[in-house]
Amino acid sequence: MTLTPRKVVIVGGGIAGLCAGVYAQRCGYQAQILEQHSIPGGLATSWTRGDYTFETCLHWFLGSSPEGVLGVQWREVFDVDKLAFIQAEEYQRIETEDGRSLIIYADVDRMEAEFLRVAPEDAEDIKAFAGAIRQLADFPMDAMNAAWPRRAIAMLRFAPKLPLLQRWSSISAAEFGAGFKHELLRRFFTDSATADMAVLALVFMFAWMTQKNAGYPLGGAKAIIEPIAERFRALGGEMRLMTPVRKILVEEDVAIGVETGDGETVKADWVISAADGHATIYDMLGGAYRDATIDTFYKQQKLFPSYLQVSLGLARDCAHEPGFLARVLSKPLRVDPETELETLSFRIFHFDPTFAPAGKTAVTCFLPTFNDRYWLNLHRNDPVTYESEKRRIAEAVVAVLERRLPGIGQDIEVRDVSTPATVVHFTGNWRGSMEGFLPTPATGFAPRRQTLPGLEHFLMVGQWVHPGGGLPSGLMTARAALKAICRRDHTPFLPGASGGRARADAA
Repeated sequence: MTLTPRKVVIVGGGIAGLCAGVYAQRCGYQAQILEQHSIPGGLATSWTRGDYTFETCLHWFLGSSPEGVLGVQWREVFDVDKLAFIQAEEYQRIETEDGRSLIIYADVDRMEAEFLRVAPEDAEDIKAFAGAIRQLADFPMDAMNAAWPRRAIAMLRFAPKLPLLQRWSSISAAEFGAGFKHELLRRFFTDSATADMAVLALVFMFAWMTQKNAGYPLGGAKAIIEPIAERFRALGGEMRLMTPVRKILVEEDVAIGVETGDGETVKADWVISAADGHATIYDMLGGAYRDATIDTFYKQQKLFPSYLQVSLGLARDCAHEPGFLARVLSKPLRVDPETELETLSFRIFHFDPTFAPAGKTAVTCFLPTFNDRYWLNLHRNDPVTYESEKRRIAEAVVAVLERRLPGIGQDIEVRDVSTPATVVHFTGNWRGSMEGFLPTPATGFAPRRQTLPGLEHFLMVGQWVHPGGGLPSGLMTARAALKAICRRDHTPFLPGASGGRARADAA
């Protein structure tokens, strides 16, 4: 007799939902992903305007190397080795409008040498930062999120490094950067909407880049999302697009399915929310399964900002320009009534030939803001002013770029502006946040509970249960969720391998 597979319904088809779907199918469940947008991916996406493609997510892909735990786990959900990776020499170049500049190299040795050359007065802090990168390069961050006994084994193995880890996780980037005398070096740490993040995040970032484990994949986020979605479908999973979820259905404190936006009931044995955390807890579940800890966290924990993005298609070859440029302004740019920026960040995508025709370049400018309500209210209540404000921002950004690349204005073939209202419309992210909760010294990088108090057969995955966000949070929380489900159902956890062969893993 053939038994009907147990069903898992997954709310949201971003990176976490897709990974959860792949793992569910590999473990013998029948998974259905319900995604509100017309394409999967969530914020891990790009879009086309004319001949140009504009990326909004991916700076690097942690796990590009087959070495290490994340490299192995990514290869469980799609064939990473089919991607072509770019290993940038420069992480960022910071420039002022009066001609000064600082190169931030991706490799720690080159970075340290350049910092010491331009800022010998900051030698002590420079050497401390570079030393931390080298000493913590092999620290298994993923193991710190694992269950016992794996976490205990990792902690014992790396016990000598725990004081160093504690030091760098207990100070923010802004606090650390404030001690630098060199202006541009100080700005590197402090001129950011995420400067309240623990400086440990930067330590790990440069460690991964030094190890060639954080390359940029040609094609950007879609080069990752599309093959995971294909793998999910090839394993027999079902994805329904343009299907928002209104409510998570519960009977006797057990999740039994969902109700879609058009009133359809979708029953399931397990419900996984890969959707926005705030909407899941307070809207889809009506706030019925929360406690004081959850309420406090959502009220007080700092978020990654939302953002505007000005995207430009340039009929110019910018191959000799830095790929990631931070331009320090002589006069701050007013983004909205609560936001002024002293630095604008440009990504000049000459390194990705898939984004523009030969001899042309896609360029994006990122403008962070926490004033999401201003943009949402304008979009909803005053569309004329909303469009006027978008034009104002675009013109200001072009003016900054014109001072850096004279004559660039006449080379602009495509101009596109997205706002926090755009982010909320397409992803539903609470407050338009780009990556959920910010890992500050007060909260650290420890993941939140994936369950909710008093609710059975329900789990959450993604950036709202893993401070720090990013693509790895989707993979790791999805994997942990399916391991938990398999453990509860007394079934083997079979994550598989990059070649498609199933293999058992202790649940």
